[in-house]
Amino acid sequence: MSAVSTSRDPDRLVLFTDAVVAIAITLLVLPLVDLVPEIKAHGGNATSVITEHRQEIFTFLLSFVVIANFWMGHHRIFEHVRVYTTGVIRLNLLWLLTIVMLPFTTEIIGAFDSSRFVAGLYIGTILVLSICQSALVFMVRGHRELEAPDNPVSYRELVGSLVLTGLTLIAFLLASLVPGINFYAMLLLLLPSVVMRVWRARHPEQPRTHTGAQS
Repeated sequence: MSAVSTSRDPDRLVLFTDAVVAIAITLLVLPLVDLVPEIKAHGGNATSVITEHRQEIFTFLLSFVVIANFWMGHHRIFEHVRVYTTGVIRLNLLWLLTIVMLPFTTEIIGAFDSSRFVAGLYIGTILVLSICQSALVFMVRGHRELEAPDNPVSYRELVGSLVLTGLTLIAFLLASLVPGINFYAMLLLLLPSVVMRVWRARHPEQPRTHTGAQS
């Protein structure tokens, strides 16, 4: 990892990230907005905007929830960061790349019938996003310069991130390889909170202090 400059306030990186996420979420709704004049031009009524485009509306809501959850997770990570490095910037940009890809993959699943390819493309994008987020957690945790000493990343947060990534990987493999499962595999993404409740009951969090920097 490159040397750290203490003048590198992470707020600048967070604000840039927030702006890109806001644009990505806005792009999600634009195809629905474009439907209204199109339906009116073809003689449709207001009810048909909803009844005839339930799939597009569902995919919009699904992707909104996905992006919102990862954005909240990103903010929790950067609450522990006091400065940033070139490595953090590059990994954050890869995280943002997957965020801005989601409106594109959302449009695909709204326009085409469900299939292993369509489901795999969408869940695969979420998998890359989750991997990037877990990598950010791992990069910051225990790093003497990056991590705020008064607010370190807990082991629980690291485990929670890895659990989500692991379940997303399983969902991707099921959706891509097993006929008929497709988007049902995403039900696995409802399990991390359950898994973490069980894990927390068995592994009470212990206070942690810095013992050195990661390489």
